Amino acid sequence: MSSIPKIVILGAGYGGILTSLRLQKELNYNEADVTLVNKHDYHYITTHLHMPAAGTDNPENARVNISKLIDEFKIDFVKSTVVQIRPQDRKVILEDGTLSYDYLVIGLGGEPETFGIPGMVENALNIRSINSVRLIREHIEYQFARFKREPHRTDYLTFVVGGAGFTGIEFVGELSDRIPELCKQFDVDPALVKIYNIEAAPTALPGFDPELVEYAMQVLQKKGVTFKIGTAIKECTPDGVIVGEGEEIKAQTVIWTGGIRGNRLIEEAGFETMRGRVKVDEFMRAPGHENVFILGDNALVFNPEGRPYPPTAQIAMQAGVNCAHNLVASIRNQPLKPFTYLSKGTVASLGKGEAIGIAFGKKYKGRVAAWLKKAIDLRYLFIIGGIPLMLRKGKFL
Repeated sequence: MSSIPKIVILGAGYGGILTSLRLQKELNYNEADVTLVNKHDYHYITTHLHMPAAGTDNPENARVNISKLIDEFKIDFVKSTVVQIRPQDRKVILEDGTLSYDYLVIGLGGEPETFGIPGMVENALNIRSINSVRLIREHIEYQFARFKREPHRTDYLTFVVGGAGFTGIEFVGELSDRIPELCKQFDVDPALVKIYNIEAAPTALPGFDPELVEYAMQVLQKKGVTFKIGTAIKECTPDGVIVGEGEEIKAQTVIWTGGIRGNRLIEEAGFETMRGRVKVDEFMRAPGHENVFILGDNALVFNPEGRPYPPTAQIAMQAGVNCAHNLVASIRNQPLKPFTYLSKGTVASLGKGEAIGIAFGKKYKGRVAAWLKKAIDLRYLFIIGGIPLMLRKGKFL
């Protein structure tokens, strides 16, 4: 029987893929048996999904085959769906088999958090995966075709985006760029198209720099976006949304970007969670489980002031690097390194040639911020796939 420790990584998102890549770099051959499980045979760049969702880019440009990233001699890749996690048995149940582990890394990604808004699960679309953005793109085009057959139905040309966080803002930026092209293609009067961005918080991009938020809203308003800030969606129906004090906005397209929660499999496994996320210890481990590391949307990490960090790609990547280091340290009986998040800045796209951002302690907007966004995307491609991937995919981002 093999005495080589078994490491199982669930999910090939930002945290899972960075953990895998670092492990294959830092581990010696036969030092550990590493298995990466993902339901698709590709890793997708979540921060790029708003573009193919709006139809301003091809979904293929947001995905990278896992086989192009990992060393198959160091990491076994299993394409399967996780059905159950059983920490008491140190087993993971897949739809087509079972894996046992000595160390487990959970980076399964989150699920939409609808905050109990009636009808949101049933009637809204979500920007969450390659397949979901393909559906959104085709759905939007279909509405224009439907309108040509029923020109009295202006609700076909009304688009409601719930949530004005980063995903919502970036999506309406791309959608407002796509609308003129669709109007030309389908011979539709652009004045008939309405884009609403609805946010319950008192500001768009909550927590972001107010000066940059104001700039972003001005840019998007000029592109035709109508904001309803400080306005909650009370219900999502097949005919649109009910907002505020009962106002109905008739729309055949509602896209929900208002929140992400952790994964239900983690709750079902018996870990203590808050909205599906585990409040991890200083080493990104589940409390009471020294061999289980939790990353990305599944982890609750607090800043020095005691507030949770938003689950961004940046924090997931850094946690993945830290997790790999600590897995190697655990195997070699060396001390673990606490996880410390170092923010390198934040950039939000507002459509073609426009963005806002904070980096290196400075504020950026317009074309400079858009260039900064592209530089960040290129850097990520370089980190996971080196210069070949950067050259192959970079021109599309």
